[in-house]
Amino acid sequence: MSAKTLPDLMPDAQLKLPRQAERTLDNGLTVIAIRRAAVPLVEVRLRVPFGRAPLARATLLSQALFTGTGTMSSVEIAAELQAVGGGLAAGLDPDRLLVTGNALAGGLERTLEILAGVLTDPAYPAEEVATERERLVDHIQVAQSQPAHLARTALLKRMYGRHPYAVQTPEPEQVRGVRPAQLRALHADRVRPDGATLVLVGDLNPEKAIDAAEKALGGWIGPGRDGTIAAVPPLEPGPLLLADRPGSVQSSLRMALPAVPRTHPDSAPLQLANLVFGGYFSSRWVENIREDKGYTYGPHTSIEHFVAGSALIVAAEVATEVTGPALLETLYELGRIASLPPGEEELEQARRYALGTLRLGMSTQAGLAGLASMYASFGLRLDYLREHSAALAAATREQVAEVASRYLAPSLAVTVVLGDADKVAAPLAALTPVERSDA
Repeated sequence: MSAKTLPDLMPDAQLKLPRQAERTLDNGLTVIAIRRAAVPLVEVRLRVPFGRAPLARATLLSQALFTGTGTMSSVEIAAELQAVGGGLAAGLDPDRLLVTGNALAGGLERTLEILAGVLTDPAYPAEEVATERERLVDHIQVAQSQPAHLARTALLKRMYGRHPYAVQTPEPEQVRGVRPAQLRALHADRVRPDGATLVLVGDLNPEKAIDAAEKALGGWIGPGRDGTIAAVPPLEPGPLLLADRPGSVQSSLRMALPAVPRTHPDSAPLQLANLVFGGYFSSRWVENIREDKGYTYGPHTSIEHFVAGSALIVAAEVATEVTGPALLETLYELGRIASLPPGEEELEQARRYALGTLRLGMSTQAGLAGLASMYASFGLRLDYLREHSAALAAATREQVAEVASRYLAPSLAVTVVLGDADKVAAPLAALTPVERSDA
């Protein structure tokens, strides 16, 4: 077989899904249990709707969720979880409070009991909250010194304007002002089972696992709050926003382009168009500005999905002196994917990559739990994997080309560059109108 001859695409439309069960408890919590008996572990994923919660309080709450209950300290919680071979941690995204962790299969019931205590009887002790508050402040301050964080912050504001998604990291001073009583009040008001989803994946009997969840979490009660976030505004292309970072030796190039929800008919062909353009190592954009030109080491594109909207994000860090040329090549490749159908061979390569990574993502207990939980937060179930796989396998060159022309045209892009404005403004202005701001 020659180096460029691709093997036949194996039939991927019919994914074999694992045994699973689902039940919505009387308190409104949906529990999904999936059997994947590779190792004697169970992965735990809980997502609680948290849109529109005050950002600084919500972020600190996620960091301080396991600081103690009415009967257990944070040290005791950690020790009890370790005793059953497990651990739990919390986080936050723009839509959900997230709890992730795992335990030995035999320790699932105890893990769920501990989780129930955290959810129903939180203490938020002053000393522990103070420690987490300072740790969070330090983390934010470090992030604010990083170009990638500053570039994303600028892009989000440019994309979303006054929408809640425009700010996804609180300011240090906002976090410093949060008190334990405010966390307890926010927890009582928003950490509710109604509308939440618990996913359990591992060496388990699905029905018995749901029974265990119902026994442990049935006492977690309270109606859900309306955390619905309005749909994101359409992207409004305009002048390139140049965020000044004097003395910077590199520039952070960011773009946002339109995208569609996972359930949209254009979703699979858009995923393939994104892969051909810049979504993996063999893509056109990566070959151009990394392999051929040497402008950057790790350019990448990805489609981000939030509950209120989706966007395709383009990101690269480039040396200051090649900021203009890197933008030129990026615009060139967007124009090319938007106006010329992909070749048969490059489309099949992207298709096989998409199908392979989809399978790889569900090949482990943790990967499957993450996918099932993430899909559930959008109202989808594992059947979506089969449907999306079939759509990826069936998408034609014409469909991919048509979708690329609709979503990837350079004229549709919202563009932000973070860098030394005195050095990069003129090369950028030769390509597109530029609006300057402080970083």
